[in-house]
Amino acid sequence: QVQLAESGGGSVQPGGSLRLSCAASGSISSIYRMGWYRQAPGKQRELVATITRGGTPSYTDSVKGRFIISRDNAKNSVYLQMSSLKPEDTGIYYCNYENLLTSGVYWGQGTQVTVSS
Repeated sequence: QVQLAESGGGSVQPGGSLRLSCAASGSISSIYRMGWYRQAPGKQRELVATITRGGTPSYTDSVKGRFIISRDNAKNSVYLQMSSLKPEDTGIYYCNYENLLTSGVYWGQGTQVTVSS
C-alpha cells in the first residue's frame, strides 16, 4: 500500500500562483511515476501532468507554459507549480502514484483549487 499526502490548494485570483505538494509513503516501488489529475465540477477527472523517476515531465496542452511539475526522489514527493492561473483551472487536484512494476495505482484525497475574481 502507498499513502499520498497532498497540500497546497486554496483560492487565488486569475493570474495568480499556487504550489501543490504530494508526499508518498508506504511500499514505494523502485520504478514509479507520479503526477497530478484534476476534476472540475460536473466533469471527468483529467490528467494535468506526470513526471517519471528520471524527471521527464509530460503536460496536458491546456497547462503547458503555465504549470511546472517536479519531484524529489529522496522524499518520494512531487510538486506542481501553477502560474498564470485561469478560472478554468478550478477543480479538485489529485496526486497520483503509479507503480510501473505492478501497475498499481494510488490516489491522494484531493485538494481544492479555486481561481476566481
